Amino acid sequence: MATGFPAATGDVLTSGMFNGLVAFTLNTQSGGTYTVANSDLYQVLVATSASGTKTVTIAPDSTLTSAAVGSAITFLNTGAGLLTFAAGSGVTIASAGAAPTAPTLATAKSCVAVRTAANTWYILGAIA
Repeated sequence: MATGFPAATGDVLTSGMFNGLVAFTLNTQSGGTYTVANSDLYQVLVATSASGTKTVTIAPDSTLTSAAVGSAITFLNTGAGLLTFAAGSGVTIASAGAAPTAPTLATAKSCVAVRTAANTWYILGAIA
């Protein structure tokens, strides 16, 4: 997780915290499946590099305990296969793609998953 987040009311933003907001921390995933974690929130880029189809599961609130409404997870598909998003137990995924409940991400495309309500995520970006 990048330095600086999460912060609480009354925290003083130091130069180290501020400078940590400039760049993403890279989380490279090369396997066929991955479930997002608290460490993927905020300034983290989850880069997938699987040669075949990869499935990323958006975990429920009981797992993503640091995910407040408005939290975001950013994804980049660098692999040759499609990246497909799946909903964890009790999670709802929505998107503006052709298949709004099962969005996919092609090679060299990126998107962001934003928590819009309890166990509800909206996926925005270059999805199909």
